[in-house]
Amino acid sequence: MQKLVYDGSQSCPYLPGRVARMPLYRQLRRLTLPEADARFANAERRVGACLYTTACATCRACEGLRVPVADFHPSKSQRRVLNRWAKSEGRVEYGAPTFSQEKLDLFNRHKIERGLNTDDDLMTEAGYVGWLVHSCFQTMEMRYYLGDRLVGVGIVDLGQTSLSSVYFYFDPDPELAKHAPGVFSVLQEIDLCRRTGRTWLYLGLYVSGCSHLNYKASYRPHERLFDGDWRRFE
Repeated sequence: MQKLVYDGSQSCPYLPGRVARMPLYRQLRRLTLPEADARFANAERRVGACLYTTACATCRACEGLRVPVADFHPSKSQRRVLNRWAKSEGRVEYGAPTFSQEKLDLFNRHKIERGLNTDDDLMTEAGYVGWLVHSCFQTMEMRYYLGDRLVGVGIVDLGQTSLSSVYFYFDPDPELAKHAPGVFSVLQEIDLCRRTGRTWLYLGLYVSGCSHLNYKASYRPHERLFDGDWRRFE
């Protein structure tokens, strides 16, 4: 069961000058794992307890992207990222998503210093909890450390045969850039899929003209959703 929250036109968050339509539905109960798989396969994205998908009248630039875990092999550069984290004694901790002031401060540093600040307001505790902690799926938090230093937090939703990557934020310190935390987080999510016997990692939307989204095509092979059909890219 779901309830329509919003279905209007808005400025496209991915391509300047375009108009987007992204109907938003509040889920009135927690979805089961098989139901989650079906929503992920429809390229639906989560904000708190709501799901949305793109339904733009004249544009098809947004494509869902997923990685077939069994077939994925890291590239040479991705293997270098894994080696750097191993040499730096990086580790990942898993648990339920929670709020802390440390996480909120890290989120806001990432938002501002990475140029993702699309408004003048910092994320608040209520906003953080409402978006990343509250969920209509079974949801997991992945915390990334170098030594005792928290350097990244990833949120993933769980299906029976798949995971969906919701959001990842990290320390924007230039010294950390050589560790490529964003790349490492995707590789860890793929590894989590393998260790838990899941088939797919959904990476959200891919837009070829958006630098914040087109990096996802570097994880190969992958599949992208065109007009209801998943097509493979080697």
